[in-house]
Amino acid sequence: MTNFIQQMGKGLRAFNRWMAILSALLIVTATLALVYEVVTRYYLRIANDWMIEFCVFLLIAATFLAAAYTQAERGHVGIEVLDEVMSPKWNRYRLLAGDFLSLVVVFFVARNAWHYAWNAYQQGWTTSSTWAPALWIPYFFMAFGLSTMGLQMVMQIIETAANRDPQKKHEEQNLMGA
Repeated sequence: MTNFIQQMGKGLRAFNRWMAILSALLIVTATLALVYEVVTRYYLRIANDWMIEFCVFLLIAATFLAAAYTQAERGHVGIEVLDEVMSPKWNRYRLLAGDFLSLVVVFFVARNAWHYAWNAYQQGWTTSSTWAPALWIPYFFMAFGLSTMGLQMVMQIIETAANRDPQKKHEEQNLMGA
């Protein structure tokens, strides 16, 4: 594998790690916002009708920003028993086929999310609530997160095709303390 591809993979993994950290911070923010909403609504009798929608937007962003990191760690739902019963050669083919088929679906959904984000931005779409935040915001995070996930899948396809399992290398680095 070329040095350029290796550097791209390393850079993408670092970017995905930062997106996972940002995602965790968004989840903490949503949690604090919900606690604030509960306290002000039930104890102070102050209505915050915008708070739930704000938290939904944060959780959408958190979910899609962390998708590429989850993919890089192969943390999505999988059939681990196949790893044990299949030979390394057939396991590699299985991973390639799974990543390629997943990439097709992710590409399709990301393309549509970019389309919706652009339309929502151009046409000024908002939610029907009294706060009425712009809908391009969640569509953008969906599109961006799915695009980075697709990029991660492309990198995994390249690494797997080059007979280099990124998950195994990641586990070896953790064992060596790198």
